[in-house]
Amino acid sequence: MDKCKNPNIHCTVEQCRHNLCSEHFCTLDMVEIGTHEQNPTMKECVDCDSFEKRESCC
Repeated sequence: MDKCKNPNIHCTVEQCRHNLCSEHFCTLDMVEIGTHEQNPTMKECVDCDSFEKRESCC
């Protein structure tokens, strides 16, 4: 089954297995966003918890 882009989730993280590298969109229906900080104050404190490492290149 081919992966389809979700036009609502733009993503440039090509190392993620959910990224459709040819168009820089996520292929998931939704993503889980989290943080590794107790009190996040900057975007660097926020994480995409849906990230899964890609096994091979795009």
